[in-house]
Amino acid sequence: MGSHHQGPPREVAALDAYIKLMRAAESVTARAHVVLPRDLTFSQFAALEALHHLGPLYQTELAAKLLKSGGNLTLVVDNLERCGYVVRERKAEDRRYVRVALTPKGRKYIAALFPKLAASVTRELSALSAREQAALGRLCKKLGLAR
Repeated sequence: MGSHHQGPPREVAALDAYIKLMRAAESVTARAHVVLPRDLTFSQFAALEALHHLGPLYQTELAAKLLKSGGNLTLVVDNLERCGYVVRERKAEDRRYVRVALTPKGRKYIAALFPKLAASVTRELSALSAREQAALGRLCKKLGLAR
């Protein structure tokens, strides 16, 4: 399904591409995320995954990595902390800096969960060849970094 907009061809083409991009992303995401527990939000998973692969991060760094506002990330970390998956540590010399790290329970949880999601995403993207996946990656990066 494309755009039903009757504007200039450039707008119609842009809207058509945008609709297809968003529908594909939402469709693939919905199918790939069926392996995630129902009580875990995508933002919570993303935070756990970032901490799993990058190690402890300051909350501002984690928010930037996940493209989340500080307030939104605070709620995400609050909920992960409540579950016992992360711990916060304030920097002694400047208490405004809050470092977030996985707990042993959090490390075990994401270590068991991540391979399931990786396999699910791999299955979903197998509709594209390796070359098409690389091209899609380049185009998405170009689009994401455009100003």
